[in-house]
Amino acid sequence: MTDDTSPTARTDPRASKALRYPNFLLLLAGSFLNNFAQQMLTIAIGWELYNRTRSALVLGGIGLAQVIPLILLFLPAGYAADRLNRKYLLVVTQIITVVATLGLALLSFQQGALLLVYACLVAFGAAESFSFPTGSAMVAQVLPEVAFENAITWRSSVNQLASVLGPAAGGLLIGVFGGAGWVYVISSALFLMQVALLLLTKVGPQTAPTASARKLGALVEGLRFLGQTQVLLAAITLDLFAVLLGGAVTLLPIFARDILHVGPFGLGWLQAASSLGAVCMALFLAQRPAFKRAGPTLLLAVAGFGVATIIFGLSQWFWLSFAMLFALGALDNISVVIRATLVLVRTPDQMRGRVGAVSSLFIGTSNQLGGFESGVVAQLLGPVGSVVLGGFGTILVVALVALIWPEMRHLGGLREQEPQPMQAQQAQAAD
Repeated sequence: MTDDTSPTARTDPRASKALRYPNFLLLLAGSFLNNFAQQMLTIAIGWELYNRTRSALVLGGIGLAQVIPLILLFLPAGYAADRLNRKYLLVVTQIITVVATLGLALLSFQQGALLLVYACLVAFGAAESFSFPTGSAMVAQVLPEVAFENAITWRSSVNQLASVLGPAAGGLLIGVFGGAGWVYVISSALFLMQVALLLLTKVGPQTAPTASARKLGALVEGLRFLGQTQVLLAAITLDLFAVLLGGAVTLLPIFARDILHVGPFGLGWLQAASSLGAVCMALFLAQRPAFKRAGPTLLLAVAGFGVATIIFGLSQWFWLSFAMLFALGALDNISVVIRATLVLVRTPDQMRGRVGAVSSLFIGTSNQLGGFESGVVAQLLGPVGSVVLGGFGTILVVALVALIWPEMRHLGGLREQEPQPMQAQQAQAAD
């Protein structure tokens, strides 16, 4: 292990503060650059394709092109994150991202074929399917376990900050350059900067997979592990259904124009509200002690998410709607920190890539499917009915999770261990 994760660091009372560790700071800076560039790309791609085609279907294809590789590759991606050197695997995925982004720039300048644009997006999605579980698992190689919760909080904070600043920067650059081409070029430069930071990062050794974990059946061990680790399964289920059912953000253009009557300027504020709430909550959590009753806190946070969704759906006053979206972001951040920390702490190192890949599949697909679900229900019941029904559905899911998984109701600190699944016990015994 590196000095960052030495036994001395574990007994240091300041060891739980993740920002003390230089290698984590390098990872954190790289994560910010990556997310900032991705947010600029999202704005640029949507703007350019809609300007070229005036087709909502083409816009829908953007998300689909990036989700399909995630669905197809999550098992081999998790296996690779456990089998290969994570640092260099992440470097390779970011280089693929740079090439795909430069391809988008070239196609933008030359008004290239739409099919080639989608090909670049598929490559981008494929790289992301590998980079998410790999980057998440690498956190454990630059920090002692006592700092995991604080580290996840800071990662969430900078990612949410990028979600606020990235779209604004992308829109500004499109206006300055008169098109999306140079936004792609600048984004590729930011991805390259992340590669440079990764190469400077010193990481501790990762636990090699056992002989049985090198077989084909090891691809699905992440699914088996989650199925047998009840508290992780409960946390991911809560997060999955909260996103699926609480899709208020998807319908914001309708609320801004037809219900709140605030126009595009008000829509911009509403769009930023949840990210602002998440940033504020992340900064608050980073300064407080570790959770002592993480399970009840998570259940209350997701239930509060449902209540805030209902109030937003019924509101006809802009500032109340803004406040509820702010609360949605803040409460969702609590869920993100607890879930991600549980995945990191409760998963053996030799399985972190595969479990992280399964988690990323649930998160990635739930965002896309949640937007689709909200749109379909809004078509049938109207936007208010869709949002309010989703809020009640979220509260119902919280009640069912608390009933089906009593482990979640009794979960105390995130580092308190429960009995490990058989796969993990066999893996550790073989090491």
